[in-house]
Amino acid sequence: MTSPFGAIASSFESYCLVLQGEENRKRERKIPGFSPIPFLISKEMPMPFIRVWIHYVWSTKYREPLLTDKFRYPLFEHIRQNALAKKIYLDRVNGYHDHVHCLLSLGSDQTIEKMAQLIKGESSYWFNNKSSLNASKLEWQDEYFAVSVCESRLSSVRAYIDNQLEHHRKKTFEEEYRDFISNDAFKQFG
Repeated sequence: MTSPFGAIASSFESYCLVLQGEENRKRERKIPGFSPIPFLISKEMPMPFIRVWIHYVWSTKYREPLLTDKFRYPLFEHIRQNALAKKIYLDRVNGYHDHVHCLLSLGSDQTIEKMAQLIKGESSYWFNNKSSLNASKLEWQDEYFAVSVCESRLSSVRAYIDNQLEHHRKKTFEEEYRDFISNDAFKQFG
């Protein structure tokens, strides 16, 4: 039995549609050796190519200012190492005394909720039970803020996360949070 895709592929031969602006739209060009749909003919599908950037923000329970310099940097380093071990692509982590910012790219089997659980849950467990930081008990608020980030805004989000100490000399977390909600047009339901 022949595959229906074989006939389609042969009819395409080595042509593809190349879009080069309005003036050249719908212009065909021959590309030597190009097969437009080889993955449809093959028994193996190519691996997924995904890039979904998420900016997370969450706070300490009751917004307690527990993340002093002494505790913040070892905690953030642990979050980085834990993300690496769990195959979470964590691009940035930083924060201030009462909250954390993370920028990560979701994998094909990762959800926003699951990544928040893995990072928040494990980091508070490590801080309270495994680290030698001898601090007050660290708990995170259940809620978190998560918003997608387009490629064109990545550098500004990275700079924003990197400059948290400077940023919070001028603005409180409450003000920052209200700005996030209004700038991204979030609505509270329920």
